[in-house]
Amino acid sequence: MKKTPTIGLALLLVAIAFSCKDRAAEAPTTEESAAVMEESVTTEAKSATSSSAAVEPMNSKRKVIRTADIKFKVKNVSKSTYAIEDATTQFGGFVTYTNLQSNVSDKVETKVSQDSTLVTTRFTVENNITIRVPNTRLDTVIKSIAKQIDFLDFRVIKADDVTLQMLSNEMAQNRSENSEKRIEKAIDTKGKKLNNIIDAEDHLDDKKLQKDIHKLENLSLKDQVNFSTLTLQIYQRETVKQEMVANEKSINAYRPNIGLQIWESLKTGWFMLEGIIAFIVQLWGIALIAVLGYFGYKKYLKSKM
Repeated sequence: MKKTPTIGLALLLVAIAFSCKDRAAEAPTTEESAAVMEESVTTEAKSATSSSAAVEPMNSKRKVIRTADIKFKVKNVSKSTYAIEDATTQFGGFVTYTNLQSNVSDKVETKVSQDSTLVTTRFTVENNITIRVPNTRLDTVIKSIAKQIDFLDFRVIKADDVTLQMLSNEMAQNRSENSEKRIEKAIDTKGKKLNNIIDAEDHLDDKKLQKDIHKLENLSLKDQVNFSTLTLQIYQRETVKQEMVANEKSINAYRPNIGLQIWESLKTGWFMLEGIIAFIVQLWGIALIAVLGYFGYKKYLKSKM
């Protein structure tokens, strides 16, 4: 009768232990929570950047020019730039413009010792990139770029249908070509007078020019249809860089001591005295004339008296 409470208490403790163990197994760890959060952010970024406007419809006869303009923050601009360039090349595209630069927002110099200064620089790294990718790979490239997004500022995707415009250019090109053929035939068969031939040739050149213009417009539109253009603006969080630099020595550090200055002054004074004596010696001719004049004048006065 005395052992029954003890057995019951033991069974209760075992049940509590198993319950705690099951709860610990079900509760996610901090690392798992962070991984889930990161995966959620990445998924949101992908869904935010992806769009049906960037998808090429299957068996579509429409000619659509697709462009995308995206601005977002990344953890490291340099690494993300390399990743974007690699993804562009991987999917058959190419980079047409990239401008990687650092914008300094603040710079402070703090003197920490007689010969050292601490320079604190606050700057933001950014890059403007323009890439062109095959129209059928636009959505794939955008999803690949989304892996680099830390914070999305905006995303603009445009799809312009130029089917009718291209058809109009082709029709105008055909009309110019037919007119060109008729004018050439008229020149060959009916052209007799020189003035008529010249006017017809000028008109023929105008038709050829119009045909070339429409042809070039269509080639440009086809190129834009086949290769979509993405304009990316990426930046990262403001960075603070500190570096210790040596101070430039003042000119006073190179001044001689007072004893050397006095010695140099004495030498300079002696050199000046030597110069004065040498200058006086150079005037010996004038001094001789003055002396002779003096004695001559004195003798003259004496003889007169």
